[in-house]
Amino acid sequence: MSSNPCAIVGIGQTNHKTRRWDVSLGGLVREAATRALEDAHMTWADIDAVVLGKAPDLFEGVMKPELYLTDALGAAGKPMFRVHTAGSVGGTTGIVGSHLVEAGIHRTVLSLAYQKQSEGNAQFALGSGRGASLGAGGAFAPYMRSYITQTGAPADVGPMVAVKDRLNALKNPYAHLKLKDITVEKVKESPMMWEPIRYLESCPSSDGACAVIFTSLEGGQAAAADGRPPAWVLASSYRSEPSSFPGRDPVWSAGAADCAAEIYKSAGITRPREQIDCAELYVPFSWYEPMWLEAHDLADRGDGWKMVERGDTALDGSFPVNMSGGVLSSNPIGASGLLRFAEAAMQVRGTAGEHQVDGAKVALAQAYGASAQYFSMWLVGSSLDAVG
Repeated sequence: MSSNPCAIVGIGQTNHKTRRWDVSLGGLVREAATRALEDAHMTWADIDAVVLGKAPDLFEGVMKPELYLTDALGAAGKPMFRVHTAGSVGGTTGIVGSHLVEAGIHRTVLSLAYQKQSEGNAQFALGSGRGASLGAGGAFAPYMRSYITQTGAPADVGPMVAVKDRLNALKNPYAHLKLKDITVEKVKESPMMWEPIRYLESCPSSDGACAVIFTSLEGGQAAAADGRPPAWVLASSYRSEPSSFPGRDPVWSAGAADCAAEIYKSAGITRPREQIDCAELYVPFSWYEPMWLEAHDLADRGDGWKMVERGDTALDGSFPVNMSGGVLSSNPIGASGLLRFAEAAMQVRGTAGEHQVDGAKVALAQAYGASAQYFSMWLVGSSLDAVG
């Protein structure tokens, strides 16, 4: 843990269905930032620096958006940092903001990540402007099929994750996709997109933004004294690995495992399933939930799907995962990682509303991207000594 503790005192979201005409890009990010400021009882003048993250500029066709959005985010005359690590960028944006406070460089930092997919063509962007792109689903499908083959997981596990997350989304006012009559049977009847992933096991294409305000130990203590419990960043980590090297196993990625090992060591976690209360994991396709449980040492190798089957990862299970509905219910790609990180922080602050896990004191959040090449994770607590 840093010698300069970092507190999260403000969180704001905006997550819309495609609404190309009634909100501008500047309006989208400002809406989330304004909500975070209101949550933190702050004004723009209280922010010392801004960290902006999003997936590639090609997604909307706006180059250097950190310059274009400076005024919308109250950053004129202040340091503005840009982060880009593909689909994991939202998580990394949060980590960079926390590091600026932990390093003592700035007292109060606004991290914001976004994507406005209605103003671009994600398939075109994922193919770097070239035709015949497989898209994210096509890139990840072989990894998921490999997981099923190696573990012997039954076919219903993926649909079970999809149903669980979509039911959780009904409790989240910012979830994009809400399907009230979802069932395992309906998921299995939906069209196959990229075998083994069906249409209803896939994430939507969203417009949205997420803002998180970080401040110092003193700022966090002041918020707590005012009756606004902060979330404390207990540990964070990010890793990258090449898409191909001898011995690489994208099913249980070394980068993902290294992230988990680092934050567990930093926070004093020796029994993850017992010491962590819940997790927000980056699951854009349903089979990634059991895969991440195993990669992050929350389940033994080959046992992640058994946790799903037993109902352990349900909102009322022994280890809730994606209480907000997760990426399967809202996916503004550049913001999706920060949404996971923010939702974990909301859990330990006790502000998650209908999808709150009772008594949550320690929460894990994770993001990944670029065909499982970039990884980011953090652990947040209701206090600096929340880990038992």
